[in-house]
Amino acid sequence: MRLITRTAATAVTTLALTLGVADVALAHVRVIPSSTTPGSYSVLTFNVPVESDTANTVALTVNLPTTTPFTYVSVRPTQGWTAKVTTENLANPVKDDDGNIITKAPIKVEWTATDGGLTPGQFGQFAIQAGPLPKAGTVYLPTQQKYSDGKTSNWVQQAQGKAEPEFPAPSFQVTAAAAASPAATDGGTNPWALAGGGAATALLGGVVGGVIGARVARRRSESADSGTSIGGQSSDRTPAAV
Repeated sequence: MRLITRTAATAVTTLALTLGVADVALAHVRVIPSSTTPGSYSVLTFNVPVESDTANTVALTVNLPTTTPFTYVSVRPTQGWTAKVTTENLANPVKDDDGNIITKAPIKVEWTATDGGLTPGQFGQFAIQAGPLPKAGTVYLPTQQKYSDGKTSNWVQQAQGKAEPEFPAPSFQVTAAAAASPAATDGGTNPWALAGGGAATALLGGVVGGVIGARVARRRSESADSGTSIGGQSSDRTPAAV
């Protein structure tokens, strides 16, 4: 029971922090990981709001790390979009935790709309499963968001210090695994505890996405009143070569 309470408290805290970020940067592309544990395979969900008042989002490209590459990437099908994972030779081969030399790895995922894409005032969610996560540090996932009028929003900047840049790259921090609690080792298996992490992630992604969508719509309405504009199915699994 203590584990459930702790999971719920963590989810609420994370939700509050994320909503605070959304309030400051309501139209940024964000990534929400299902796990941040080193070595894990995490579901990375990208929240993608449409900033433009006049153009649709028709394509999205997420660039993957190459210095600490993922060796496995799988794309969750998204209705109305096709997905492609590109695997290439690494400029600088790296060793994995088992000492194997990684010479090729997935370097980007591209989604392309097949039915018009996301219209002004909407947001979309795109997800991949990727891993293993590196041992430590921040994972940056520079992203390009393409519009039907030919313009592209480049979410590629890394934060320098505390101030967030104008076009921040989606990112998350890898964290050390938490020590097992007594509730997790008392011999019983609580299905609610097991489901807590996934449910919290789903709740967080849905609520944050809804808030971002609502605030983008409000921003568009305010922009229209002032006469200004806001600038700017197939599953694909690709293991890396070792």
